[in-house]
Amino acid sequence: MPSKDLRLITDDWPYEPGQINVRTIRGADNRVKIQMRVDLGVLQMEVDGRPDGRRPYDHESFLDYQLQRVEAHVRRNGTDLGFSLDSEECREIREEALQYYKRYLANFVLENYEAVVRDTKRNLDALDLCAKYAAEEEDRYALEQYRPYIVMMNVRSKALAAMQKQKYQTALAHVETGLKTIKEIYEQYGEARAYRVSGEVHILKALRKEIRKHLPADPVRVITRKLNRAVAEERYEDAARLRDELELLKRKHGEKQ
Repeated sequence: MPSKDLRLITDDWPYEPGQINVRTIRGADNRVKIQMRVDLGVLQMEVDGRPDGRRPYDHESFLDYQLQRVEAHVRRNGTDLGFSLDSEECREIREEALQYYKRYLANFVLENYEAVVRDTKRNLDALDLCAKYAAEEEDRYALEQYRPYIVMMNVRSKALAAMQKQKYQTALAHVETGLKTIKEIYEQYGEARAYRVSGEVHILKALRKEIRKHLPADPVRVITRKLNRAVAEERYEDAARLRDELELLKRKHGEKQ
């Protein structure tokens, strides 16, 4: 009988604390798999579908099964009123979302940004489903604390994918949309101040700064910065000239639009 001792794998692939170590391999079924090295061994995930390869109720995922239940309920009743998820169903949705989290984290390290976008979007759908239909209040909000992080990973991956194609304006638009969405999330829960200290916001603002390095300088922004400096230094003649330049530039920009 062949040995099933995982040390045959782990000894050749040491665990590195603080690092996310992932790789792709070809499985016994000749399909590509994703492996993640963890402290007690190795996690192996499918590239597509549910990460563990299961098909709950013959659906791609338990989430997909529940979404189709909602659709069936609406077809029968003309409304989604009356549809709900019990605590056990919400628990299964949360546990499944954890699998997808591990896979999108692995794919981010592998720079497979399209896969990250797919799986983060899928987990946001899971949050939306529980928030709308969970019968118990604690189940409606159990995953909400992770929403800013998932949004950040989603738009960050969209931006990085655009940057790979040198589409920097598109990348910037993704980041701006993400920052706006995260701000709205905090405001929705009455935590507007949390936006300023959010780690997710810090990451996206750093990415925005990096993207702008690849864009041509905005003349309005450049002149405005010079104008502010001239006023601060009490160089009023320079400030007047710069103010005229700024107004002229804004008029020309308005005519082009």
